[in-house]
Amino acid sequence: MKKILLINDDGIKADGLRRLAEEAVHFGEVWIVAPETQMSACSHGITLHDPIDIYPYDYGMEGVRAFSCSGTPGDCVRVGSLSVMPYRPDVVISGINHGYNTATDIQYSATAGGAFEAAFQGYSAIAISEGLSRHEVTDANLHALLEEYIDVKHSRNEILNINIPSCTLEEYKGILRDRKVSSGMFYKDSYKAIEELPNGGRRYMVDGEKVMLSEEGTDLRAVLDNYISVGFARNIS
Repeated sequence: MKKILLINDDGIKADGLRRLAEEAVHFGEVWIVAPETQMSACSHGITLHDPIDIYPYDYGMEGVRAFSCSGTPGDCVRVGSLSVMPYRPDVVISGINHGYNTATDIQYSATAGGAFEAAFQGYSAIAISEGLSRHEVTDANLHALLEEYIDVKHSRNEILNINIPSCTLEEYKGILRDRKVSSGMFYKDSYKAIEELPNGGRRYMVDGEKVMLSEEGTDLRAVLDNYISVGFARNIS
């Protein structure tokens, strides 16, 4: 039986993780080790100088053993696969993330970062993300996507990155495979001062301008055009 480790960055209570688990149980023995709180945008960070607390979590789903983790998604992979599970996973699936992980956002993404940690540990690694507003395309296609890709092998430096558009089933156009990572972006960020602080300090807040830049043949272009994007993303060579 296939041994599957599920992680995410939205936290163990996230709806996307539950929907992923509901499909993953059809493919093997499912273990969940997920952050106890929201951990988005912490990239590939791991905990080195503080302890990591792991607690059993009553997930209420047959065939699923779940644990909350005080650390990052990268920690979830490391502690989960090296200590919590009694054996190494055959595949680690990160997601389903609330929001796309395409283009330059991949470098900040903790969904992708956790998957990259899994690849670094030598496991097959898949990251799955969807748009913010709707998930009917995800629910209609998730089982088939897992069936097609759960056994896909790849190098230690890459992950399979799947992004699913936020549109209706009527607007959905299909799957585009072998998508390259776009060099574009959803938002062009700057920072605005929001408060003057004592002793000459100043408090800033990120202020993103939506630009939606992408190129043909890329992951971001695919989801903007209402296609599912499937492609490999590479970490260090």
